[in-house]
Amino acid sequence: MEGDITTLSDLCIPEKRRENILFPRGIAMPPRSLRRAEDLPTENAVPEAAIGGQIRELRKVKGFTLQQVADAAEISVGYLSQIERNQTKLPIGVLKKISSTLGVHMNWFFHADDVPSLERDVVVRSHNRRRFTFTGIGIEEELLSPNLVGPLELLMSTIDPGADSGDYSHDGVEAGLVVSGRLDLWVSGTFFQLEEGDSFSFKSTEIHRCANSGDKPAKVVWVITPPHY
Repeated sequence: MEGDITTLSDLCIPEKRRENILFPRGIAMPPRSLRRAEDLPTENAVPEAAIGGQIRELRKVKGFTLQQVADAAEISVGYLSQIERNQTKLPIGVLKKISSTLGVHMNWFFHADDVPSLERDVVVRSHNRRRFTFTGIGIEEELLSPNLVGPLELLMSTIDPGADSGDYSHDGVEAGLVVSGRLDLWVSGTFFQLEEGDSFSFKSTEIHRCANSGDKPAKVVWVITPPHY
């Protein structure tokens, strides 16, 4: 595992942005290794085990079973269950595999040390937002809500000129507000071009797509219920 280790000092810098590869429609199942991760030495384990609840939260939001995530991360279901209940050490290499399976970078699970305990589940300061980057698409999303446990999810999307999400759909309902720039929006095949200050809402089960045909980045705030990421 030595060639696959990221230091905790790298993980705990909230401003550091890294590209994440997301798998919204399924999990790539890597071949099993002869040695399972729970049998490996744990001297490179994450010392703060409280991230287990965050792993469970994100897994459930994405609709993945314990078995699916365990298979993709090449660990046993029992070991993953212990991780989610904060009952075992979590090596960095295992966290990296779980993060990749869930479509986020490892730093998703590390909150800034300076967040007051009273704010942790209520307030998100702008410099502490957790980020997704859709590799090669030109869309970055920042989570504005403090977690994914509640009934809704609040996001800020930055869509680069020429970026296009492609068609997709999912359960729920969503609404949005164009904060700046231009948003091209398709809902069930109907095209809308939205400018700064325009808003929208539709059922997420309808096939939808967004793009930016303008010459500057578009920023859009989305409200999605139930949480989708």
